[in-house]
Amino acid sequence: MQILDGKKLSETIRSEIAEEVTRLRLATGVTPCLAAVLVGEDPASQIYVNNKEKACQKTGMESRLFRLPAAATTEELLKLIGKLNADVSVHGILVQLPLPEGCDELRILDAIDPKKDVDAFHPENVGLISQGRPRYLPCTPCGIQQMLIRSGIETAGKHVVVVGRSDIVGKPMALMLVQKQSGADATVTVVHSRTKNLTDLTRQADILIVAIGKAKFLTADMVQPGAVVIDVGINRLPDGKICGDVDFDAVKEIVSAISPVPGGVGPLTISMLLRNTLRSAQCAAGETTLR
Repeated sequence: MQILDGKKLSETIRSEIAEEVTRLRLATGVTPCLAAVLVGEDPASQIYVNNKEKACQKTGMESRLFRLPAAATTEELLKLIGKLNADVSVHGILVQLPLPEGCDELRILDAIDPKKDVDAFHPENVGLISQGRPRYLPCTPCGIQQMLIRSGIETAGKHVVVVGRSDIVGKPMALMLVQKQSGADATVTVVHSRTKNLTDLTRQADILIVAIGKAKFLTADMVQPGAVVIDVGINRLPDGKICGDVDFDAVKEIVSAISPVPGGVGPLTISMLLRNTLRSAQCAAGETTLR
């Protein structure tokens, strides 16, 4: 049984990014810059943003943090995003979710320049993904795809079951895996909380990607022996411990490969955010073009 170590893989990818950041800066004078917008005092959001800042620093990127109070209005956020869109030294814009109640999340995300939308949430970027010609790939699904590719796990012709249908993971993951390309070419089924006979479908999967947001939701009886299981969930148990959406201890006994929580998909998500920001900076430097 193989443990899919996202932390170790992330370190390799970030090393690759750091080398490219140095090369870009020496060749063109351009340093990739990620601007993060944090609204309110949500503890989890603050941790996520701090981790992204540290990751930027370690790869030689510039990171700018813009803090707004929880009472900030949609119009105030739109004004800030307008300034960041116009700032040529900013290559990626990240609005940390969730936003406080009262903020128009869709309107705010739609206001980000699609070429600076390094989360790939803008409808223009989602449309390009669906057509198999992405400007950027969404960070968590891209991290999962890199985990599969770099771990030597074949996806072509395999039955992948995605558990969860969120706009951040489930839907884009399915879109990416059905494309005609490396790390894809799969037959994909998406299941969710309203799916009937869900266990019958998960037991058919060669590869299970679980992002449903429920602690230890996927149990051993829901998994085909020898399957590959990718756990995207992050849940805090009553005793304070962190666990995923998969009952790791039970499921690991019957699978061929599994990602842990923590230390699995999470670190790769941030790495893909940095990679998208780098790509935007390369475009700004005239080294490449974005669709």
